[in-house]
Amino acid sequence: MESTLNVNTESKGFYKLSWLQRIGFGSGDLAQNLIYQTVAQYLLIFYTNVFGLPAATAAIMFLIVRLVDVVWDPLVGAFVDKHNPKLGKYRSYLVLGGIPLTGFAILCFWNGFSGSLVYAYITYVGLSMCYTLINVPYGALNASLTRDTDEITKLTSTRMFLANLGGLAVAYGIPIIVKSLSPDGKINSPEAGNAWFITMTIYALSGLALLIFCYTQTKERVVMDEKDTSAVKVSDLWMEFKHNRPLRILAFFFITAFAMMAIGNSAGSYYMIYNVQAPDWLPYFAALGSIPAFIFMPMVPAIKKAIGKKQMFYVFLTIAILGMAMLYVISVVPALKTQVWLVLVAQFVKSTGVIVATGYMWALVPEVISYGEHTTGKRISGIVNALTGIFFKAGMALGGVVPGFVLAFVDFDEKNAVTQSAFAQQGILWLVAVIPAILLLLAMFIISKYELEDDVIDKINREIEERHLNK
Repeated sequence: MESTLNVNTESKGFYKLSWLQRIGFGSGDLAQNLIYQTVAQYLLIFYTNVFGLPAATAAIMFLIVRLVDVVWDPLVGAFVDKHNPKLGKYRSYLVLGGIPLTGFAILCFWNGFSGSLVYAYITYVGLSMCYTLINVPYGALNASLTRDTDEITKLTSTRMFLANLGGLAVAYGIPIIVKSLSPDGKINSPEAGNAWFITMTIYALSGLALLIFCYTQTKERVVMDEKDTSAVKVSDLWMEFKHNRPLRILAFFFITAFAMMAIGNSAGSYYMIYNVQAPDWLPYFAALGSIPAFIFMPMVPAIKKAIGKKQMFYVFLTIAILGMAMLYVISVVPALKTQVWLVLVAQFVKSTGVIVATGYMWALVPEVISYGEHTTGKRISGIVNALTGIFFKAGMALGGVVPGFVLAFVDFDEKNAVTQSAFAQQGILWLVAVIPAILLLLAMFIISKYELEDDVIDKINREIEERHLNK
C-alpha cells in the first residue's frame, strides 16, 4: 500500500522537470528583468537628467504608482485564480500581458513629451499595471509546476541564474548602448533621449520573445479544481494574510529586500558618475551587481543542503552588509576613493550576498502557498503572489521615493552632468551603502522568524497529496 501511495504521489504532485523546462520557466524572469531592472536602475536618472523632472516630483510619482498597485494587484490575483483561459491558467498572461507591457516600456523611455508629468504618469502607471498582469501569474506558475522542494530549489536557482543574466544585460549593456547612440556620449543629458528610446525598444522586444518562449515550455500541473476556484474573491487575500504566518514573515522580508535593492540600484549610476567620478566604469560596476549569480546560484542547492536555508540567509546577508561597509569606507577615505578597483571589489562582495539571499527568497513562495492550502484547503496561488507582489512593489516604492527625497534634501543639481556638492555626494553614499545595510539588518531579523524548515514543508505537502488521493 505504501509503495502504491508513493507512486501515486509522485505522479500527481511531486513532478521532476527537465532542464529545458527549468530554462523555459526561468526565461520568463530573464524577460521581465530586461524591463524591471532597467526601470529600477535607470528610470530615476532618466526622469531627472533626460526627461527633465525634479527629483522630488519623480519620487512622489513613484509612490503614487505603488499605491495604484495596492488596489490593482489583488484584483489581478483574484482574477487569475478564478479564471482558466484556454491558453493556460497562468502561462497565458505571459503573452496576453507581454504585448502591452512591451509597448509601455518603450514609451516610458521616450522623450517626445519631455518634461510632461501627465505623460510620465500615464506611461509609468500603464507599465506597472501590465507588469503585474505578467508577474502575479508568473509567480503562481512556479507553484503549479511541482510540489517537490528539491525540484523547486533547482527551479529557483535556474530562474535566478537567468534573471541575473537579464540583470547583467541591463547593467552592463544599457549604459554602453545609450552612450554609443547619444550625440554627446553621455547617458545623463537631455541629448540622450533618442538613445534611451532605441535602447529600450531593443530590450523590450527581446523580452517579449523570451516571454513567448517561456509560454511554450511550461504547463500548469498542480492547481485547484475549477469548482474550488469559482468561489475565489479579493477578500481571500486579506484572510490568507491574516491566517498564514509564514506568508506574513515572507511578505515583510520582501519589503525590506526589494527596498534595499531598489535604493542601491537607483543610486548606483549617481554614485559612479558623481562620487567615484568614473562614469566610464559604470557598466562594470553595474554588471558586478549580477555576475556573482553565475558563480553562486548554481551552488545554492548544495549550500542549502549543507547548512540549511535559514543559515544560508544569515551567511549571505552578512556578506552583503560587509560589502556595503567596504563601499562606505572606500568612499570616505581620500587615499582609497580614487582606487576604482577597490570599489569594484566591494561591489562584488556586496552583490554576492544580495544575489543569493534575495534570489532564494522566491523558493519560499511555493512553501507559503502549500502552508495556506494545508491550513484552509485552498491553493490560491494567484492571491498569494498578488500579496507578495504588493509587498515587493512596496519595497520598490521605497526604492523610488527614498532616493528622490534624499537627493532633494541634499540639493542634488539635476542640470549638472559632471559634479555635485560634497553634501550631495554624502547623500548619494547614504543611498548606496548606509540605508541598504540598515535594511539588511532588519531583513535578517525578519527571516529569523520563518518556521517552514524543509522537513516541515515536506510533511505538509505529503499530507496534502494524501488528502487528494483519499477524495
